[in-house]
Amino acid sequence: MSGLRNLPALLACLALIIAMPAGAQTYPAKPVRVIAPFPAGGGTDIIARSVAQKLSAAWGQQAIVDNRSGAGGMIGSELVAKAPADGYTLLITSSSTHAINPHLAVNRSYDPLRDFTPVALIASGPNILVVHPSVPVHTVSELAALARSMPGQLNYASTGIGTLSHLTAVLFGLKTGARLVHVPYKGGPPALTDIIAGQVSFMFIAVPTAAAHVRAGRLRGLAVTGKTRLPTLKNVPTVAETIPGFESVQWWGLYGPAGMAADIVAKLNADTNALLRDSDVRARLEAEGVEPGSGNAASFDAFARADYEKWGKVIQQAGLHPE
Repeated sequence: MSGLRNLPALLACLALIIAMPAGAQTYPAKPVRVIAPFPAGGGTDIIARSVAQKLSAAWGQQAIVDNRSGAGGMIGSELVAKAPADGYTLLITSSSTHAINPHLAVNRSYDPLRDFTPVALIASGPNILVVHPSVPVHTVSELAALARSMPGQLNYASTGIGTLSHLTAVLFGLKTGARLVHVPYKGGPPALTDIIAGQVSFMFIAVPTAAAHVRAGRLRGLAVTGKTRLPTLKNVPTVAETIPGFESVQWWGLYGPAGMAADIVAKLNADTNALLRDSDVRARLEAEGVEPGSGNAASFDAFARADYEKWGKVIQQAGLHPE
């Protein structure tokens, strides 16, 4: 009798399963290719491999990371933009390819807002503002005052033209009225070497890259660029504590080609959020100095669009031109 009493509930569950779109029930039915548009060993690659490993375990199908680097991440991104929208070619990328680089590319091969389906925010993290110890400043306001007192003379390093490191310094100059001298490098390591040697005065750089040097006293950490202080650097304030509203974060997200089925997007989003709650994944991301993401596909889309618009305005205000 108890079985008969439970029959309506069982039938209701069966009806829900039958009503589910076929794509969500069967996806993925084969290996999924995950494009990482930057070289192996970098931050995007590390994050992509951490995510792919957990997705493979959850699905019982391989999520295979394929590094397609070049043109500031645009080559790999374009590949995904032109792929079939069936969920079997995905992109794990950073804000560089979807919020910054498109504003600075002469021949843009994709539209970051039109040619992709946003799926999930994977992680985000701030930069840190560091100065060489010989620079006579200990706060953001002192650095701004020094820069204004010597217009066109105080130099800063960046990890390359059009990178977040570069544009964060541009934003700093716009917010403080300081006229600064840009010294671009090909990546973080050579820039870090020269700032430690005192060849350049300051820079905005990824927290994991510079934190050990700050703790050792080889660099002075003035502020981080996120909304809140970092637990690992509690004594380092945010730039926003001096310049209200100042924020600059690097983020990583999961995308597919435009036109992906909503049920597959929802499944990918749920599976990604589930793995981001995994203690092992959180530990790996936090070791990279970033915070695991969360939220649905719509919230990620709104977040990415806002960042795209923000950096577009900064680039326009600063008079930077595509190269």
